[in-house]
Amino acid sequence: MTLLRQILVPVLAVVVFLGLWELLVWANGWPNYKMASPSDLPPAFARYWELFLVMGWQTLWRTVVGLLLAIVVGVLLGMVMGFSRTMREALYPLLVGFNAIPKATVVPIVALIFVGKHDFNTILIAFMISFFPIAVSISIGLSTLEPEYRDILRALGASQATIFWKIALPKTLPEFFGALKVAVTLAFIGTNLMEIVSPHGRGLGALFDSGKTNSDYPLMFAVLIALAALGILLYYIVVALERVFAGWAERSPT
Repeated sequence: MTLLRQILVPVLAVVVFLGLWELLVWANGWPNYKMASPSDLPPAFARYWELFLVMGWQTLWRTVVGLLLAIVVGVLLGMVMGFSRTMREALYPLLVGFNAIPKATVVPIVALIFVGKHDFNTILIAFMISFFPIAVSISIGLSTLEPEYRDILRALGASQATIFWKIALPKTLPEFFGALKVAVTLAFIGTNLMEIVSPHGRGLGALFDSGKTNSDYPLMFAVLIALAALGILLYYIVVALERVFAGWAERSPT
């Protein structure tokens, strides 16, 4: 029953959203060159399905690679800041300042520095925009670790590595997966920023830009829906991993 509810509720929410979207377009009498409706999207998908497959895969794999890189760097930075107050005080202002810079302004700079390296540029932006919440969540989880646990384990001769693997890591898993859910969406934003701002004919961002150039609004909205579908797919993959590795932290459903 719980599994059925977990499937039906999101599907029902999507259906209601699409219905309200269709109603909004119909009520205002908007033509599809002003605001495409959900009923305009299936023809666009049918017409360009090969491009959606090819460019969707290009966007997906580069987003995943950028996200994996963000996980590695974010976890390492979070560990450094979580176990050292000095490093936390030194790195936090730098990370906050870097994260406050709009990444749309960074994209042209990266594109100019690494001219012609399209895959590298896209992965780099996806990484740059998504590692921050992971680093912060790990740092907070480790810095709030109860000192009694550390004292007891150290008295028993445990090393810092043992404390991390036995106590700190399990404690930070809920925070880590919560941040990872946010990082998934941010990584897609980074990927598409590079694909749109610095077009190179690859990815769903390039397909969106093509629709904009040709005033093909159904295609543009179809790309947005495809991006949303990929984001939802990665989100539920993270949810599945969370239930495997941190299912003990999940509260009982009400």
